[in-house]
Amino acid sequence: MNPILGSRGAVVAPHTLASQAGLDILREGGNAIEAAIAVAATLAVVYPHMTGIGGDGFWLLHAPGQDVSSIDACGATGAGVTRALYGELESIPWRGPLAANTVAGTVSGWGAAYDYSRSRWGGRLPFARLLESAIRYANEGFPVTHSQEENTRAKLSDLIDQPGFARTFLNQGQVPVYGERHRFPVLATTLEQLARAGADDFYRGELARQIGADLAAIGSPVTAADLARHHARIKPPLQLRLSGATLYNMAPPTQGLASLLILGIYDRIRQTGWNPDNVAGIHALVEATKQSFLLRDKHVTDPALMNIDPADLLNWKTLDALAAAVPLQHASPWPAPVSDGDTTWIGVVDDAGRAVSMIQSIYFEFGSGVVLPDSGIWWQNRGCCFDLKPGRLRSLEPGRKPFHTLNPAMAALDDGRLLVYGTMGGEGQPQTQAAVFSRYVWGGHNVRSAVAAPRWLLGRTWAEQSTTLKLESRYSPTIIQGLRKLGHPVEVVADFDERMGHAGALVLHPGGWIEGGEDPRSDGSVAAW
Repeated sequence: MNPILGSRGAVVAPHTLASQAGLDILREGGNAIEAAIAVAATLAVVYPHMTGIGGDGFWLLHAPGQDVSSIDACGATGAGVTRALYGELESIPWRGPLAANTVAGTVSGWGAAYDYSRSRWGGRLPFARLLESAIRYANEGFPVTHSQEENTRAKLSDLIDQPGFARTFLNQGQVPVYGERHRFPVLATTLEQLARAGADDFYRGELARQIGADLAAIGSPVTAADLARHHARIKPPLQLRLSGATLYNMAPPTQGLASLLILGIYDRIRQTGWNPDNVAGIHALVEATKQSFLLRDKHVTDPALMNIDPADLLNWKTLDALAAAVPLQHASPWPAPVSDGDTTWIGVVDDAGRAVSMIQSIYFEFGSGVVLPDSGIWWQNRGCCFDLKPGRLRSLEPGRKPFHTLNPAMAALDDGRLLVYGTMGGEGQPQTQAAVFSRYVWGGHNVRSAVAAPRWLLGRTWAEQSTTLKLESRYSPTIIQGLRKLGHPVEVVADFDERMGHAGALVLHPGGWIEGGEDPRSDGSVAAW
């Protein structure tokens, strides 16, 4: 399995139409940020069960000679979102208007990235040009993927009665089937308004007033005033020095800390020959995952409420202690944290060596399941991860940012290569990042085989209750039995199981050429020139 090669730019995304939309922008002279916005907008139409403009987003931005920057485009709970709103409920519903309780930050991320592009990267394409493909597909239609059909069918009983769902996601009352043309004409009108007025219109303009009215009409507690208070933030990312590389990831409220911790722990305990293709390597990475998740769930929440700087959790003393806690001869007990999610990750590299790692999400497949009547936006349910009990790390309060599984990644290797990588998949995101990085950097894989090779998943994802160690069936019986012998509760799943996430990666080499790898579990591709 050979990587896809390019010399002037490359895009990787979980849907081929989105990859092509980004490449079109690069070929017109656009930069990596401009291409990424086009990809993100297109995904918000053609991969609707995975993402949309009613969700949140996070960005990493790299340019030669500049510090890496990040964009936090995470929305907070509305001012009226209190525990009293949920009455006697023990937890926030996963679906419906009361699950749509946080501001959607994705479009603010597009706007912040666009402004950054123009001020720092010489961006010159009109914002409207970046939305053209998305508008065209929303108006004229796009072919339904197997993933969209299967997820619509699987979740229909949960979603059919949610406001606007059937009108938006069914065709004449039926689940749209693979290859059938599907359209979002109401969303197309909203995207056209964004193209005319700019991203800020979503929060403080004509479109914001429409969205506010829509939210009120369907019973969401988020208001137009909540939208007006929201702003994306540009801030430094977290970073960690490893053997031969410096890693970059998102700061809280995301679990980027966990992604860095896993590789930091593994780097301290790994031995020659260990890798994600054998028992010792998988066991070590799984146990590093447990240690990192325990620390994550002790500290990571809305950064305004954290009493410790997350960078302090990446110091050598903490990493040494976590590494020492990893049992090498047996599996440790697992307390089964609960995080799920649906997401799209994209990567872009342009001909000036600038790179974007970006992720956007509506949380569960189709988010809250609620579609706003006159703006056609399906709204995320990220706020259902809040705890209705007071005094907890992630207790529900007005104006609070939710915990996010989202975390785009980059790595600057000491030999001059830049690795841009990421995945969707809830709890699986840090684990898949660890697999891709360790395979490519330490395990002898090329970038494409590092993404496509068999993967594992510890714990829950995609709203499932199972907390087993899931292994794709392409792993040999020797590996499966070896992990069971160590005490891991192994569950064998499909050859290319979508629960393992939709990953992707690009490598920019010092000479300017680019390699890319897409995930065969997705509908994506690498588009390069």
